[in-house]
Amino acid sequence: MTDTLLISRDGPVARVFLNRPDVRNAFNDGVIAELTAAFTGFAADDTLRAVVLGGHGKAFCAGADLSWMRAMADYTWEQNRADAQGLADMLFAIWSCPVPVIGRIHGDCYAGGVGLAAVCDILVAVEGTNFCLSEAKLGLLPATIGPYVVKALGEQASRRYFTTAERFDAARAHALGFVHEVVAADALDAKVDELVAGLVANGPAAVRACKKLVQDVAGRAIDDTLRADTARRIADIRASAEGKEGVQAFLNKRDPSWR
Repeated sequence: MTDTLLISRDGPVARVFLNRPDVRNAFNDGVIAELTAAFTGFAADDTLRAVVLGGHGKAFCAGADLSWMRAMADYTWEQNRADAQGLADMLFAIWSCPVPVIGRIHGDCYAGGVGLAAVCDILVAVEGTNFCLSEAKLGLLPATIGPYVVKALGEQASRRYFTTAERFDAARAHALGFVHEVVAADALDAKVDELVAGLVANGPAAVRACKKLVQDVAGRAIDDTLRADTARRIADIRASAEGKEGVQAFLNKRDPSWR
């Protein structure tokens, strides 16, 4: 944990907060490296059940830090490529985290901040939160965040908001399916905690397997290979200790051991 990235742990739940309120939690190469390291560590932690990702201050994340952007203006192509790869690796580290990541979104969520939101599994946003894929205004494009945003926002909406760089609010993001819950500011943490409690109440291995299932089957053709793969997955978990315990607990009307 550093001053710019605050990480806390409460049992099986980790909370990660961007802590650069003076720049609306805009990130630079240092923050990118810290997030990559944090989520790489989470991936190796078998006791982890959920992660909350948020930001302190008035905004979730306003994208790239202006000072960092000024420095990049003089980068060579090779330096730009290496820098962009670092961002791509950070996004993948969060997206591939084995447990669900809940995005706690408020204030502004711009450019790379939308990418951070898109790699979360569940998004809770405060009413009036503003989203913007603003890269085209600068003559750029949301390339590294693009695969995740298109998955989360949808192809048709992405066609519009990538190219127009318009702002859209939490209500619109919810209507498009990007945001799952829109709440008043004073209800944000309660809703996040409610979702965390629901995740922790479920089978730990089952939750991880469910997240991986969605990532693996999305967009695939429903062919013989996929049908065989999904049949194998349910057989594996039915035969596992957790699967047997969960079914027995349900049949005997008792709490499973993981609770």
